[in-house]
Amino acid sequence: MSARVLEDARPGDTILIAAQSGRALAQAARRAGLRPLVLDLFGDADTLALAEHHQPVAGRFGGGRLGGESLLAHLGELAARARTPPIGIVLGSGFEGAPDLIAAIATGFPLLGASAESVAHLKDPDRFAALCGRLGIPHPTISRDPVADRAGWLLKRAGGSGGTHIRAATAGPAPPGAYFQARVPGQAHALAFLADGQSIVVVGITEQWSAPSPLRPFRYAGAVERARHEEQALAPCMLAQIEDAVGRLVSETGLRGLASADLLVAGEAWWLTEINPRPGATLDVLDRRPIPLLAQHIAASRGKLPERQAVPVDAAAAEICYAAAGYAPMPPVDWPDFVRDRPRSGTAVARDAPLCTLFATGPDSAATKEMLRSRAATLRALLDLTEGYP
Repeated sequence: MSARVLEDARPGDTILIAAQSGRALAQAARRAGLRPLVLDLFGDADTLALAEHHQPVAGRFGGGRLGGESLLAHLGELAARARTPPIGIVLGSGFEGAPDLIAAIATGFPLLGASAESVAHLKDPDRFAALCGRLGIPHPTISRDPVADRAGWLLKRAGGSGGTHIRAATAGPAPPGAYFQARVPGQAHALAFLADGQSIVVVGITEQWSAPSPLRPFRYAGAVERARHEEQALAPCMLAQIEDAVGRLVSETGLRGLASADLLVAGEAWWLTEINPRPGATLDVLDRRPIPLLAQHIAASRGKLPERQAVPVDAAAAEICYAAAGYAPMPPVDWPDFVRDRPRSGTAVARDAPLCTLFATGPDSAATKEMLRSRAATLRALLDLTEGYP
């Protein structure tokens, strides 16, 4: 690896981004003064506006025509269009279940984030559960064998994300690529952190909620980070326990970069349900510190942890808006400024698919969530006006 790669990122550097949706990472790259080259599945309007160059792909990472040589060819074509060679690649959602693909990508571009081995260790349900057990970290019991009391278990897909892969437990053994996880009570939280392979620095804590649908009862909806003056979401003693647990996991797995720990919290009890070894869905909410978060991600990936930054003065929240109806094609829409991930006119959006993301800030978390409700109603009214579009 060249000395240039080991230096900190500098304003104007080019960076590769690959994700199911690359908009949030592209926005974070621009905030850090970088020029993003984006490969993703959607090519939303704001993604195209942010990207130095964009490469659209269709399908699913790690399988079919997006696996192996095809994806590497796409990335090579994208990198060749840049004015300067990219300093590395940041992988977003979609690669959790494909560590072999991550390893292949690493042969062509420096990885800025988790290694293939770290992902394999953290996203393999059996390895992760065994590691938590050995380290004494509270983690729901898992099984691949038939479960007697199905009401007390969930069915999850290994390497899944966004909650859309979670179902009620089924009869018989878990299907290939899936596993059962015992239900535990509690409110969903996430601890975002930066890791250098040995230790962590906490970025922030978010509270999360779901948007259930008949087929996807645990579908992820949104998250809020409380304002600085509010009582924080986790009690100091519990936060210390969780930080210690996540730090030990990082030391065991060598995880680097920005990542998050998903938690369920009930009273004084907590469970770590999984580690997301990548920048996640709360990036918009968290990237409000003085030092751009993607710059910190790159530095942590290279073994340099920053000091912990203060919680921002205001609260912030983001929520996915799922399509109440299908759009084929999407009509022209004059999107409000609070809308992100804006589908382009003429593209297709299936019913119940992610339509866009709503963002809000406010003096406290309650007011900010209420602002999201108001903005969702505004958006619904705006979309109702497009129903007559031919």
